[in-house]
Amino acid sequence: MMNFMGFARGFFRRRNPLKAFAQEFAEIIKDFLTMKKKLKMSQYRLNYHRHQLHKMESLIAENNDHVFLKGKKINHIR
Repeated sequence: MMNFMGFARGFFRRRNPLKAFAQEFAEIIKDFLTMKKKLKMSQYRLNYHRHQLHKMESLIAENNDHVFLKGKKINHIR
């Protein structure tokens, strides 16, 4: 029994569950407080890439001779 208690005490010194819980709790609070900022950044990135996609599609459409769904040429670039 004393040998087991020695192993248990050494384990708790190396891997303190209370300290690990406190660190995990601090990370959760930090993530919760920065959630709104991360959401805004991801929405901005999404809108930026969507704008770039529409700009690219409009440039491709300008440089093609066909009218969509009625043209004689096939749009190979897309």
